[in-house]
Amino acid sequence: MEASGIGFTLTRHGRVGSLEEAAAARGVDPSRVLKTIVVRRGDDDYLFVLVPGDRQIAWPRLRALLGVSRLSMPDKEVARDVTGYERGTITPFGATRAWPVVADERVAASDGAVSIGAGAHGVAATVDGSELVRVLAAQVADVTDPL
Repeated sequence: MEASGIGFTLTRHGRVGSLEEAAAARGVDPSRVLKTIVVRRGDDDYLFVLVPGDRQIAWPRLRALLGVSRLSMPDKEVARDVTGYERGTITPFGATRAWPVVADERVAASDGAVSIGAGAHGVAATVDGSELVRVLAAQVADVTDPL
């Protein structure tokens, strides 16, 4: 994150058991806690999708955006192998490879801070949503639905 130049505040809160606990520990609304989801597009072809905590991937819209008929989520071992992070700690920052990033439009439109995992259990970074999208060169689209 430091290498990207984005301003951030690091929070260390220990393991949490739910979105609500994570949001409370980070001092943000659950909708501002971002999930970084690893999605498999093809053989050795992955991407990160940034999803607000109170939403889920809208698979038909994501497939249409990417121009593919199939997408999948790798199991936890494959996710670790392709990102360098355990599930629950995945972040685009410092991943093993710089996979493309798709950010739900709500991330870029968020007025202010969002919280993203920082590579370890119980560690998060609070950043400006529009700056996050910019430094990750994320493709922004409406790719989620409410939970």
